Amino acid sequence: AIFAAFPHWYATLFSGFYLALFLMLLALIGRGVAFEFRSKEDRPGWRNLWDWVLCAGSLVPALLWGVAVTNLVKGVPIDSHMQYAGNFFTLLSPYTLVGGLATLLLFTFHGALFLSLKTGGELVERARGVGGKLGILAAAALLLLVVLSYSQTGIMGRAGVAVLFWAAVVLALAAWWLLRSGRHAGAFVGNSLAIVFTTGAIFGGLFPRVMVSSLDPRWSLTVYNASSSPYTLKVMTIVALTLVPVVLLYQGWTYWVFRRRVGGGDLEY
Repeated sequence: AIFAAFPHWYATLFSGFYLALFLMLLALIGRGVAFEFRSKEDRPGWRNLWDWVLCAGSLVPALLWGVAVTNLVKGVPIDSHMQYAGNFFTLLSPYTLVGGLATLLLFTFHGALFLSLKTGGELVERARGVGGKLGILAAAALLLLVVLSYSQTGIMGRAGVAVLFWAAVVLALAAWWLLRSGRHAGAFVGNSLAIVFTTGAIFGGLFPRVMVSSLDPRWSLTVYNASSSPYTLKVMTIVALTLVPVVLLYQGWTYWVFRRRVGGGDLEY
């Protein structure tokens, strides 16, 4: 979709973030393979191997996503020809690493909350215990990200951005408190909103830019200079308005079918 609607953004983003995105893709492939291969053998060593692959395949994308997104607002070296002028290590800074840590903890906490809703018995208690530890760490990391955003980016002065960021911190804390109180559904909703508000703050602060140039603000990519022709955007809008509702309905139906809690026994639906 980015390639069709914003080809210049796609070219700069994927050339500059090539190694980071490759590692993310490799991790996601390993994650999918782990799901398939883990059950092929009953040997403990075999299953332990694929457990670690599954773990890495889940954690690496969560970490790199935060690093990538915070680089968009912090700024990366983009020259006057819309070309990335840095390397992989240019993307790593204290601010972007805090961003990666924040998304890693938020997403992992979200997974624990989902397990607390979908499992029963001992698994619920384990998910609640892990989530209780992750929740406060996620809120702390998000708080640090918000504080650093005042000095490391120029988005906090934009209308509504600071409100969304601070609301996300409060919601993350509320989710942690609700989980400890045994209100798992409320905790899941709270953390979902924290993620939505954080995303809204970042991209709301960016708009109309999509990538900030640290070399010269005039060389930043925007929705205007990085987009396709008006006709292409019109076609993409029609396609999106047609297919996105179908995808949302399909996903909603999937969650409805598998809405029951699961335990350690055989699964039947």
